[in-house]
Amino acid sequence: MSAHGTLHHVELWVPDLGRAVASLGWLLEELGYQQFQDWAAGRSWRLGPTYLVVEQSPALTADRHDRCRPGLNHLAFHVKDAATVEQLAADAARHGWQLMFPEKHPHAGGAAHYAAYLQNDDGFEVELVSSAGQC
Repeated sequence: MSAHGTLHHVELWVPDLGRAVASLGWLLEELGYQQFQDWAAGRSWRLGPTYLVVEQSPALTADRHDRCRPGLNHLAFHVKDAATVEQLAADAARHGWQLMFPEKHPHAGGAAHYAAYLQNDDGFEVELVSSAGQC
């Protein structure tokens, strides 16, 4: 299979590298990503040909991500099944994440969409989507 047209990498500028590693790094490793690069102001994790970078750049113009402004709203990841979505959502609170839309969980995206929507302390949102459908 050719990598042509697939996503090469995503780079997120974060206000606090330690918090990003604790929340995003934990989640990426739970999803099967492996640490790829590490330097004083950043770190990356790779899965297949794609990697995700978090960097605490001195050029930042704000101290918090606002998913409702132009730019990145959220990242969505395939998760093998609904049970794994639930396990990740339960474990996420210990790693800087809060469940969004708890009154609608796990169907905040609609009755046929099984997912957990999480937001970390820096305002980044991830969606964990069951690839196997509903329970």
